[in-house]
Amino acid sequence: MTAPFNPNSKLVYGFAIFSSAFLLFQVQPILGKMILPWFGGAAAVWIVCLLFFQVVLPLGYLYAHLLTRKFRTPAQGRIHAALFVASLLLLPILPKHTWNSSASSDPALHILWILAVTIGLPYFLLSSTSPLLQAWSAQKRADAGLYRFYAVSNAGSMLALVSYPFLMEPWFSTSHQAIVWSIAYAVVALLLAAVSLSPPTKGSETAPLETSSAPDWKTKALWICLAACGSALLLGITNHISRNIAAVPLLWMIPLALYLLTFILCFEHSGWYHRNLFLRLLGASLGAMVYSFGGSFAVLPLTLSILLYCCGLFVCCMFCHGELARLKPHPSHLTSFYLMCSLGGAIGAVLVALVAPRIFSGEYELRIALGACAVLVLVVHHRDPNSQFYKARWQPAWLVMVALAITVIVALCVTARDQAKSARVMVRNFFGVLRIVDQVAPNVVLLSGDASRQLGSDPRFQKLMNGTIDHGLQFLSPARRRQPTSYYGPRSGIGIALKSPGAATPGNVGVIGLGAGTLAAYGRLGDRYKFYEINPLVVRIANQEFSFLRDSEAKTEIVLGDARLSLEQEPPQAFDVLAVDAFSSDSIPVHLLTRQAFELYFRHLKPEGVLAVHVSNQYLNLVPVVAGAANSLNKEAVIVNNEPDGPQGVYRATWILVGNRENFLGKLQIEKAGKLLTASNPRVLWTDDYSSLLKILK
Repeated sequence: MTAPFNPNSKLVYGFAIFSSAFLLFQVQPILGKMILPWFGGAAAVWIVCLLFFQVVLPLGYLYAHLLTRKFRTPAQGRIHAALFVASLLLLPILPKHTWNSSASSDPALHILWILAVTIGLPYFLLSSTSPLLQAWSAQKRADAGLYRFYAVSNAGSMLALVSYPFLMEPWFSTSHQAIVWSIAYAVVALLLAAVSLSPPTKGSETAPLETSSAPDWKTKALWICLAACGSALLLGITNHISRNIAAVPLLWMIPLALYLLTFILCFEHSGWYHRNLFLRLLGASLGAMVYSFGGSFAVLPLTLSILLYCCGLFVCCMFCHGELARLKPHPSHLTSFYLMCSLGGAIGAVLVALVAPRIFSGEYELRIALGACAVLVLVVHHRDPNSQFYKARWQPAWLVMVALAITVIVALCVTARDQAKSARVMVRNFFGVLRIVDQVAPNVVLLSGDASRQLGSDPRFQKLMNGTIDHGLQFLSPARRRQPTSYYGPRSGIGIALKSPGAATPGNVGVIGLGAGTLAAYGRLGDRYKFYEINPLVVRIANQEFSFLRDSEAKTEIVLGDARLSLEQEPPQAFDVLAVDAFSSDSIPVHLLTRQAFELYFRHLKPEGVLAVHVSNQYLNLVPVVAGAANSLNKEAVIVNNEPDGPQGVYRATWILVGNRENFLGKLQIEKAGKLLTASNPRVLWTDDYSSLLKILK
C-alpha cells in the first residue's frame, strides 16, 4: 500500500528548500542576460543584479522572522499560501521591452526597478522558504541538525549556477529559459502552498517553541560583519576579475559558486572548517592578493591570476562563514540568525555596488573588504573563549598576528595610493573606472653608416584605459597628435575601410563607441562623423582631455545612449562606413553582434557601404559570430589583421569588414589587405533571443 503524502516530512521539506534555492539562483543569470543588452553589455549589470538579489534575500528572511513571531502556525501557513497563489499572476517573468530606457540618468536604479517589477514577489517568497520551513520543522524537533537544511539550500543554489551555462544557455533562448523557469516556479509554488496549509504538528499553534537565552547585541553585530565581509569580497573580486583580468560573463558565476560552496561546507558539518588550518591559509591568501595589486603582478598568465583570486575568495569566505557556523544560536533563534546574516550580505552588496562607485574614483572596495577581513580575524579570536588568542595582549603569537593584519592594511593603502598616482585623471561611474595615463613611446633610431636619425619626434603620449584595456592613445606633440593610433592605424581594417573608395572621401561615417575619438583623425573637410556612446564620462574625457574631435576637419556629432537603441529610433543615416567598436574592456555587448543588429546596421548603410566590426579579444573568438551574421544576411566578409607598430602607437588589431556581395568584391584595397571568410570558416549565429559564450571561448 502506498504511503500517504506527508507534507511535513523531512524529505518534503528538504525537496522544497532545495528546489526553491535552485530557482532563486537559476533566475539570476536568466534575467541578468535578458537585460544586459539594455545597458550596453556593461559588466556592472551583473554586479547590480547581485545587489538586488542580496537585498531581497534579507527581506524574505525578515518576513519569515516576523511571520513566525507574530502569528500562530495555521495563520502563518494561510498567509504564505495566499501570497504564493497571488505571485502566479506575475508569470511569466519576461521584462517588457518598453521598460528599456537608454536615457536613464542612473542605470543602477533602473536595473533595480526592472528586477523588482519582474521577479520581486516570486523571489521574495522563494527566499523566505528555507528559514520558514526550518522554523516550522523546529517546532517538531529543535536540534542543531536543522542547520543542515541551510547546506541543502546552498547546494541547490550552486547546482543552479553550475548547470546554467552547460544545460540551459546553450540549448534554450532567453525567452524560453524564462518560460521554463516560470513553469517550474508554478509547480514549486503550488507544492509550497500545500505544505504551508498543513500545520507542522497537531496543536503546535498553542505549543510554545523551546527557547534559550537570546544572543547579545555584540554577537549579532559580529554575525552581520562576517556576512557583510563575505558578500563584499564576493562582489569586489567579481568586479575585479571582470574588469581587470577577464570580462567574460561565464566567469561571473565562478566566484558566486565558490561563495555558496563555503556556506555548504561550513553549515553541512563542522568538520569542514578547521580554524587553525584556515587561519594560516587566510594569511597566505591575504598576502598574495595584496601583492597582486602591485605592478609586477600584471605579467602573470590569465589562468594564474583568476586562480589566485578565486582561491583567495574561497579561503576568505571559509573563514567568514566558518566563524558564522561556529556562532550559530539555538534553533529557537534560527530566523533571527538568518535575518542578521542576510542583512549583512545586503550591506556588503550595497557598499560595493551602490556606495563605492559614487564615493570612490577608483576600485578601492576590494582593498577595503580585504582589510576588513584582516580586522575580523583579530576580533573573532580575541573574543572567543575557545581561541588560543582569547583576550590576549602581550602574547608573542598574538602580537605577530596583529602585526600581520596591520601590514596587510598598510600595504593595501600604499597600493591604492600608487594606483591613484599612476593616472593623471581617474574617474568612475556605473560603466567602470576610466584612467588617463601619461607614457613615452619606444625610441627608435635609424642608422645609416655613421649617421643616425630618430624616427618621429616627442614620443610622449597619453592613453585612455578602462581596466587593463586601452581605449585610445594620442601623442602630445602638435605634429603627431592628429595621427590615428592604437587599434585604428592606417593599415588596420577600419583604416583601410575609410580609404577604400579610391580617391573619394567617405562623406558619412558612423562609429559605435567613442573611446578617445581617435577615428575622427581620418575626417576631412566636408565629412560627417557621427559617434554613438553610452558612457557620459567617455564623452567628457574625449572632449576635454583628447583633441581628436577638436582637431578633426570633419563635422563631428555625438549621440549619448546605447547605440542600438539610438539607431532603432533614427531614420536611415546612409553611412558610407559604420564602425562597431563598443566593447568595454574585453566584455561583449551581445546585442551588438546579433543577426537583428546587423540588419539594423545595413539599414543605415548605403548599398555600397562597409560595416567594420572590431573583434580583437583576448578570451573570445568573435570571428565565427560575425561570419554567421554576415552569411545569414547574404553578405561578404573579409578579415583584416594588422601588425603592431610601437613607435607609432599602433596595436595589433583584428577587424572584419562586411558588405554587399555585388559591391564589396570591387574594393581592391580591402581584397588585398584581408582574407575572405569563406563557407569553410566556422559560423555561430547569435540572435536577440539566443547566444552562448561556450562555443567561442578561446
